[in-house]
Amino acid sequence: MFLPSFMGFDKAGFGDPDALAFFARVTAAGGSLTNTEKAAVTTLVTTMKADGTWTPMKAIYPMVGASAAACAQNLKSSSFTATFTSGWTFASTGVTGNGTSAYMDSTVNANGFSSLHYSYYSRTTNTSGRDMGTESPLPYDLIISLGGTLYQRFSSSSIIVANANSNGFYVGTQDATNLHRAFRNAVQLGTTQPNIATYNNASIYIGAVNPGYYSARQCALASIGDGLTDAQASNFYTAVQTFQTTLSRQV
Repeated sequence: MFLPSFMGFDKAGFGDPDALAFFARVTAAGGSLTNTEKAAVTTLVTTMKADGTWTPMKAIYPMVGASAAACAQNLKSSSFTATFTSGWTFASTGVTGNGTSAYMDSTVNANGFSSLHYSYYSRTTNTSGRDMGTESPLPYDLIISLGGTLYQRFSSSSIIVANANSNGFYVGTQDATNLHRAFRNAVQLGTTQPNIATYNNASIYIGAVNPGYYSARQCALASIGDGLTDAQASNFYTAVQTFQTTLSRQV
């Protein structure tokens, strides 16, 4: 009996191999995914391969499976399996830190990258903490809302703009020319030109900024990788929003 490709099973050639490998990693870690989650992940992968956003990625955490075992898995590859501290709440809508001590260690060290992006899909509106990055010796972080303001920093470069609603899909990116841009839902919020493009020799945290500054915003997807062009940032938003809509957790 052949099983349809939307269920994510590799029967008669069905299914994307990277999506299938991700499902296998989730199962091996003790997690599980619904058929709807498998279908959403498969579409996300195939869309990103078609639109040019798959290649720049080093780590994609789609936050599916409602468990630490499932949410720690990197969709892009078997590298960079994350580690969650205590203090997290896992749900079908994503993962939420306690805002005081919880963080997810991506194990991705950006030192040596020639360009860099972070992304964070927030389902929460509040003013709590910093959402991902590394602080020492220089700040490289994505601070979605702090008193109604977006702070997105790469070294000496900060984009600071009004941001009354902290939910949505945020991307901070710095390309090989050092041009730094911040996006919310594919809309460019600001741009600047930093004078440093050397990234910290430290692990990048999600749900906090290494070594502290914790967030209580629910995360429904996060990614780390090479810098994105404007077109890639737009395409990535479209793919991710479709993914979230399939899972009925879009904002």
